[in-house]
Amino acid sequence: MLYWLDVLGTAVFAISGVLLAGKLRMDPFGVLVLGVVTAIGGGTIRDMALNHGPAFWVRDPTDLVVAMVTCCVTIMVVRHPRRLPKWILPVLDAIGLSVFVGIGVDKAFLSGTGPLVAICMGVITGVGGGIIRDILAREIPMILRTEVYATACIAGGIVHATAFYQFGISSIDAMVMGMGVTLAIRLAAIRWHLKLPTFELDSSSQDSKQR
Repeated sequence: MLYWLDVLGTAVFAISGVLLAGKLRMDPFGVLVLGVVTAIGGGTIRDMALNHGPAFWVRDPTDLVVAMVTCCVTIMVVRHPRRLPKWILPVLDAIGLSVFVGIGVDKAFLSGTGPLVAICMGVITGVGGGIIRDILAREIPMILRTEVYATACIAGGIVHATAFYQFGISSIDAMVMGMGVTLAIRLAAIRWHLKLPTFELDSSSQDSKQR
């Protein structure tokens, strides 16, 4: 099940990268690059942090092949990305996010880490590819905006880690629970435009104090 969830998350994140590249009118090579790094970026950072040796797609190129094939198929099928409903990209991204967070937490536990590190690895796996995607697309990464994005990852990671580490629930069931929480929070944020409060300093008061 973990294998197929990994394939699903890879494909969904690759599609989200392709759709963003299409909106930015990139050439086919740029579309392929953006889709692939979105799909495998977070897992690559995770494996480097956990000192797993070669990244997962180097040891087994299945995810790399899935990402590349998905990008090519999406390019051929989706001819007019600008005509797609606006909710398509956020929803696909939310699905991939929840899957990758679950995989990240699970792989961290398999490496013998504690719950805190496992949650961090889940968040990194979930948002890492999206951060690279947005940077390459010259956009502010979603994790740095007021979007309920990383917060959804943290909540899902906490549920996953608590269920597995504290209550002894099986890894698959704990993963499904965490993925469900992440997906529900992210979809709720998309549906009702939920945002986090901003941290803002009053520059005028700061200037007056300095004077």
